[in-house]
Amino acid sequence: MSVPGRGGLIRLLVAALVLHLVLIQPNHPAAMTWRALVLVPLELPALLLGLVALRGRAVLVLRIVLSAALTILVILKTADFAMFTALARGFNPVADVMLIEAGLRLLAGSIGVVPAALVGLAAVAAAIGIGWAIWWATGVWAALAAPKVTAWIAGTGAVLSAVVAVAEIGQTMGRWSLGVSPPGAAFTARVGVERVVMVGDTLRDLRAFRIAARQDPFAGATGLLDGIDRDVLVVFVESYGRTSLDTPFYAGLHRETLERNEAVLRDLGLSMVSGLVRAPTRGGQSWLSHATFANGLLVNDQTRYGAVLASGRETLFHIAARSGFHTAAVMPQITLDWPESAVMGFDTVLAAADLGYQGAPFNWVTMPDQFTFAALDRLVRNGQADGPSFVQMALGSSHAPWVPVPELVDWDSIGDGQVFNEMATSGPTPEEVWRDRDRVREQYRDAVDYALSVVFAYAERHAGTPPLMIVLGDHQAADFVALDTRAEVPVHVIGPPHLVARIESWGWSEGLIPDPDRPIRGMQEMRDLLIEAYSSPVAREAGSVRVTQ
Repeated sequence: MSVPGRGGLIRLLVAALVLHLVLIQPNHPAAMTWRALVLVPLELPALLLGLVALRGRAVLVLRIVLSAALTILVILKTADFAMFTALARGFNPVADVMLIEAGLRLLAGSIGVVPAALVGLAAVAAAIGIGWAIWWATGVWAALAAPKVTAWIAGTGAVLSAVVAVAEIGQTMGRWSLGVSPPGAAFTARVGVERVVMVGDTLRDLRAFRIAARQDPFAGATGLLDGIDRDVLVVFVESYGRTSLDTPFYAGLHRETLERNEAVLRDLGLSMVSGLVRAPTRGGQSWLSHATFANGLLVNDQTRYGAVLASGRETLFHIAARSGFHTAAVMPQITLDWPESAVMGFDTVLAAADLGYQGAPFNWVTMPDQFTFAALDRLVRNGQADGPSFVQMALGSSHAPWVPVPELVDWDSIGDGQVFNEMATSGPTPEEVWRDRDRVREQYRDAVDYALSVVFAYAERHAGTPPLMIVLGDHQAADFVALDTRAEVPVHVIGPPHLVARIESWGWSEGLIPDPDRPIRGMQEMRDLLIEAYSSPVAREAGSVRVTQ
């Protein structure tokens, strides 16, 4: 092998460094440490020796394959990093690709269309630049002139290095990569192999899910939900998780709010039962929890979400509609077209533009939760429907960035929402708060407390003729905010004693504080549990076998 000069040696070292940095790129925030720089990726010697050993068309093919594969893996690891940061899980190439558009829309809503477009263009340019850098680096090493003996030795070394890397991958398969790898681990190759396995598993799971989605024990059953004699409100409280009960930083305030309002509502004659359920997601993607609750099937990724919408399965709201309820979705955070709602069983869909809010937005949050409840009374629970209403509400005030946090106002002063204008422009900006994670947690704590206070104030306001309220969190906040990695969320059933008594068999605890020692159910069980509890005996028998895959 010819010995390169000083300039050539520097080029070789820089090229090796480029490939080294690509291979050690972390895919999890926990791996963002200086220690990562001294890891020795097992793939690196195999790649470099392989480039030296091969000649002619073979090395050209290798460079093309390496440049394409490594660029894709850089993008996958970047997506992993973003998903672990926001949603506490890795990126699924099949299920999560649809989230890219949603993420760009959210970014545009936060910083503007032009800056968001520039960010998108910068990401594309970065991907092209990384691909070019890998192509250049592989070309530098492929240009080394190696005699036959040296090439044979290099080829043998490349094969041995590849065998060691493959063996390491085999030992670690079955654990999804978290970005924290021991020195010498074939981390990047493992990420690639795991994603191939993940895609295959997701496609197989999708086929099984489509079968399960059509096996509904309540299809065609009559007498469903006939035990309910009033409006039903399914209220999802954004980012309300078990951390509110167990983590001292949050529990001190949130438990006090729950206990105080429990006493108030009990004095007004209302009954309350509370428990814990496992949500299908953490850190975001509230719609997966909405779909899981409504369909009685575990919908924990975007692929399953699309499949359940196409399955023809009756949601809780389809069943309520054919049982004489007027069904409605009150969704203040829906700001664009929502075509999926057409197959969800809602007679009426009220998105942000339909609720009549004329006040200033609270950054990304379109309107305070108290206004949303006031709009519910004005537009849905106004006595104009032929029968009782069955409503899904998704509150937004406890959604990130949790700045600013509204305050409760007199219900009669709400009007078109302009009473909230001063609150909407007060306090620090999201940029100021999000520089300090402790301040983020403080804002989150106060926002959830506000949301809970609004829910209980509404129940108090209507205690004379109370609806049946099923109040639950949609998911835990992101791990670094929640300080809790569990997926469990509280559920509170609030209403007149004769209706709350019908769920006694669930084994949950009285009041607004769930007992952690009582049964913790999957959110996918809620649809069938509600149907069984509030339907005539024939219907309960028909639904005694649940499909919860």
